[in-house]
Amino acid sequence: MALKLIVFSALALASAYAGILPVAFESPVAPLAIHTKIVDPNHDPHPQYSYSYDVHDAHTGDIKNQQETRDGDVVQGSYSLVEADGTRRTVNYVADPLNGFNAVVHKEPAHVAYHAQPAILTHAALPTTYIDTGDYVPTKYVYQH
Repeated sequence: MALKLIVFSALALASAYAGILPVAFESPVAPLAIHTKIVDPNHDPHPQYSYSYDVHDAHTGDIKNQQETRDGDVVQGSYSLVEADGTRRTVNYVADPLNGFNAVVHKEPAHVAYHAQPAILTHAALPTTYIDTGDYVPTKYVYQH
């Protein structure tokens, strides 16, 4: 009987120090992701630019020019070049969201045929004569299975 009393008091003492055990464990809740719209501070809602350039190189015969302007979503421009036969090709184009890209090509006849300067050809000196010293012996190749 004393043994039962010792076992019972040990169980009571152990359960007193065991604490409260939960029925189920819950996983930690992740914080909600809030979708925020990222706005670029450098974004221009109505972009505008304009540029042009000309090239006239008599040495290579490269003659061309281009100009382009943008106002919002509409881009207008043109470029022209002198082709090898001396004709001038001009392309005028417009690009907008409604009609897309549209180009009109004009070809003007050559007034004076333009000829680029001919290339200057130089020939390298021929190598000196070959002197056989007899040091080189060609290898005999043998084909075997």
